[in-house]
Amino acid sequence: MSSHAHRNSDSGPGIQTLAIHAGEHPDPVTKASSPNLVMSSTFLADPDASFSAEGSHEDEGYFYSRWSNPTVAQLESKLAALEGTESAMAFASGMAAVNALFLHCLRPGDHLVMGDIVYAAVSETANDLLLELGIKISRVDTSDPAAVETALRENTRLVYIESPCNPILRLTDIAAIAKLLRGTKARLAVDSTFATPVATRPTDYGADFVIHSLTKYLGGHGDAVGGALLGPTEDITEIRRKAGIRMGGVLSPFNAWLILRGLATFPLRMRAHESAAMDVGRFLENHPLISRVYYPGFESHPQHELAARQMNNFSGMLTFQTERHAELPHLLAENLEIIHYAVSLGHHRSLIFYIPTEEILKTSFKLTEQQNEAYREFAGDAIFRLSVGIEDSKDLCADLERVFSKLT
Repeated sequence: MSSHAHRNSDSGPGIQTLAIHAGEHPDPVTKASSPNLVMSSTFLADPDASFSAEGSHEDEGYFYSRWSNPTVAQLESKLAALEGTESAMAFASGMAAVNALFLHCLRPGDHLVMGDIVYAAVSETANDLLLELGIKISRVDTSDPAAVETALRENTRLVYIESPCNPILRLTDIAAIAKLLRGTKARLAVDSTFATPVATRPTDYGADFVIHSLTKYLGGHGDAVGGALLGPTEDITEIRRKAGIRMGGVLSPFNAWLILRGLATFPLRMRAHESAAMDVGRFLENHPLISRVYYPGFESHPQHELAARQMNNFSGMLTFQTERHAELPHLLAENLEIIHYAVSLGHHRSLIFYIPTEEILKTSFKLTEQQNEAYREFAGDAIFRLSVGIEDSKDLCADLERVFSKLT
């Protein structure tokens, strides 16, 4: 387990206290200690209230749940406290949050610098929708600050990175990229879903915006889809008015309540994820069937020094490779008893999925040959992405060994 304490624990409440108490308050009428679930779609309005969305009603309390909702607002306050940002807005999914950011920062003719390896749906959105809107895009290996600097233009308005990136766990030095953007008109956005605020708070390193898929570690239980965009109040207020009220991709109060419930144990879960991933990763590194393991917490990771400097928790995500990769997916899906063969990640239960290199390079990334080779350096012919849950690690190792033994 990583030995360094959370860098933000020396002033103000600790992260576990924030995870439980930030944004929440006892109900003044019922005295209920836990957050209320407010499912009402509408609220009693002042007779002079505007019907238009241009009247934000911020000073009038709650008006309509697409605009704001008490349960969702508590979640947003907690998320902002955990990330150390001025404001947060919750969305129906992580992709809704990403697209709200793009529409807020980019106009036809603007330039976007994006990591060459990012979440597949984000990559596909850039390849398709953003190009159709007349936005110029440069895809670069953001782990190389010089490549980012070379890609910057006068009309660059946004640099979008993931650290660690999905699915190959390559990191980006957030502070180095933020330094490059000083004095420019470009903003820096970091998808920190894999890291979480327990590991990394991107705004501490100079980022303007932080994106999370709440479906993953923050919700943590695989039962609620959601997303969040965090940043300056001025920006989030404008995004709420345009992307929230007008486009409507807002989070349901019920999902917000489930995610609030999950957040209370989030720092505890992250310690358990990291501990189990360390054990499972070592088991895999020592297994004769496995040719390579990538985990930021291991010295074998090519960016371990950066991970140790930028992450206070190495999370539960790892990848592994085997020469027998084509035979393994069906065996895993049919024989695993504890780990689920399924997409997604960050849940309390462990999840594994097969990602063949040629397929994802063809369908999601569409990169240069040099970038394809850089991807293959991390992924080989295929990777198995393993989201290590919080089960007993010995049981997870035994579950994998039960399948591997069928190939040896």
